[in-house]
Amino acid sequence: MHKRYIQSLYFVFLSLAILSCSKNTKKEYANMLIHGGTIYTVDSTQTTAEAVAIKDNKIIFVGNLEEAELYKNENTQLIDLEGNTMTPGFIEGHGHFMGLGYNELNLDLLNTTSYQDVIDAVADRVSTLEPGEWIVGRGWHQSKWDSLPQNMVKGFQTHHRLSEVSPDNPVYLSHASGHAGFANAKAMEIAGLQAFAKEGIKTFHVDGGEVIVDKNDKPTGIFNERAQTLITKHIPEKNINTDVKAFELAVKACHKNGITSFHDAGIPRETIALYQKMKREGKMKTRIYAMLTGWDKTLLNEWFSKGIMVDTSHLFTIRSVKLNCDGALGSRGAWLLKPYSDRPDHYGHETLPMAFVKETALNGLKHGFQVCSHAIGDRANREILDRYELAIKELPNKADNHRFRIEHAQHLHPDDIPRFAKLKVIPAMQAIHMSSDRPWAIDRLGEKRIKEGAYMWQALLKSGVPIVNGTDVPVEPINPIASFYASVSRKTLKGTPEDGYEPEQKMTREQALKSYTLDAAYGAFEEHIKGSITVGKLADFTIFSQDLMSVDESAILKTEVVMTVFDGEVVYDNKN
Repeated sequence: MHKRYIQSLYFVFLSLAILSCSKNTKKEYANMLIHGGTIYTVDSTQTTAEAVAIKDNKIIFVGNLEEAELYKNENTQLIDLEGNTMTPGFIEGHGHFMGLGYNELNLDLLNTTSYQDVIDAVADRVSTLEPGEWIVGRGWHQSKWDSLPQNMVKGFQTHHRLSEVSPDNPVYLSHASGHAGFANAKAMEIAGLQAFAKEGIKTFHVDGGEVIVDKNDKPTGIFNERAQTLITKHIPEKNINTDVKAFELAVKACHKNGITSFHDAGIPRETIALYQKMKREGKMKTRIYAMLTGWDKTLLNEWFSKGIMVDTSHLFTIRSVKLNCDGALGSRGAWLLKPYSDRPDHYGHETLPMAFVKETALNGLKHGFQVCSHAIGDRANREILDRYELAIKELPNKADNHRFRIEHAQHLHPDDIPRFAKLKVIPAMQAIHMSSDRPWAIDRLGEKRIKEGAYMWQALLKSGVPIVNGTDVPVEPINPIASFYASVSRKTLKGTPEDGYEPEQKMTREQALKSYTLDAAYGAFEEHIKGSITVGKLADFTIFSQDLMSVDESAILKTEVVMTVFDGEVVYDNKN
């Protein structure tokens, strides 16, 4: 009996030792252990967890709290979620990082609700400046104003009242979309346009753009699409000091909004140099997946020659190209198959030759670069899909994993919806645009085109393609909660209409969360390192004050980001 008892004890201790080792075989200890709330992993093998353990900047354990505590020692930082909800770090799938930063520095007009608001903001800024100093801003959108001014030309306000409050300071205010701009008389004088008018020159021809003129052929101050360069080339260049400040403000805004990664949609060589400087100095606290601007062919050819740059630290990667192929719906620059319902003589603008789209698609396939083309109108979307298809057929052996994208894909002809899945083209769509634009977009397109082809999220998802979500900041505020709400409700931020616009196209909450995390990571070839809370992936997390997956729809917009964890460190805590 005694011998059997000793043997039994031996096997018990041996089993416990084996079990203990199996739970923490490498004797790893976590730098951080997070627990105390619902954790949505966006990992199909384990959709929720009680706790997550982190070592350095990687996830080493996901599961129940009892097992997670095996990774704890005296040096482990413990974070109690206090009932809050954690998800993978949210990814801004299409935005303009420096635009976000400069919107913090310049005149931010996103919340203006009338022309008078714009005038008042400019008047306030004039009082702080010396004569001759430029006033630059962005964010106005006449279709979102509560009331419109009496004098309108082709759906836009005129410069006269703006010029009255700023006679000595040139003013240029970008439309929220970035596809149009508004100048005062002083700015147009500096650009030489007022002199042209006096000399009887009645047309201002710009390929891919339009100068809006009044009945007397004088500029109204509105410059559409590429015509904006008539003014913008006279605005003093930014300098390194303002660039650094804007960069730092953009990082701060990302942290506050739970954004840990950012797809930067089109950057020039100067911005590349700035990002490299910020990375060297340890200031790159948001992961940037950058698209090279397609406006600079020399830049593209340089990068095609040297190849993609995939950062081993996963902070700054370049492996894609951004092409701007049409304009925005608000400024009537989106390129349509049929004319605008509220401007029957106008089809929008092809802002980049389609031959160049095909050429770039071929170069992308040859050199391993993803091509991301801005397309809002149905014709722009069709033409780009056509060029992608031609390039894929020409180089099929290079097209296995191209992940070409169409940015926005807002208005599609029904025949083109299944082509995304067929060609394996990813739509990068910003749900908040539907919320902001749908009330007036019906005036541009008419009911039939809206219902059959606008903001077709569920139709695209069911066809078999992922959707990359985002905000297109600074076109819209970077707040992902608003875009998540729009995704699942298809309502304005005021909660209208009651059932949402075209409710059959709503995303489920699971789809919406995935569009901001794992699908967004897939859209950047990064699903193996982020986008889900999975062992081995980067420790980037967003913590919300409410459970986005279960809270009543009417309460979603009351959700706040309470904490952001980036690269295994708490970079934002709303308690501090």
